Amino acid sequence: MILAKVVGTVVASQKNDGITGGKYLLVRACDTRGREKGEYLVALDLVGSGRGEVVLISQGSSARQTEFTYQKAIDCVIVGIVDRIEENGQVVFRKEEGR
Repeated sequence: MILAKVVGTVVASQKNDGITGGKYLLVRACDTRGREKGEYLVALDLVGSGRGEVVLISQGSSARQTEFTYQKAIDCVIVGIVDRIEENGQVVFRKEEGR
């Protein structure tokens, strides 16, 4: 799994992925402190995440292993919302209150 930050939404009026009612979000890889880095990706949101949240994403064939994405044309999926990251005994990231 990869850490990423939700930075926007993606609206597609036409798509051919076999998913009905799915919400697509624009995410960008981030470090353990929530600082954005790396490439942007479009991810199917399975957990109700929102802008600014740090999330766990899965890519490639692993993204097609949920009951909603099984054998669908999905390459990136959000599978979790991060509340806290502890690194070497120190809390380096904590979700903001109200999110």
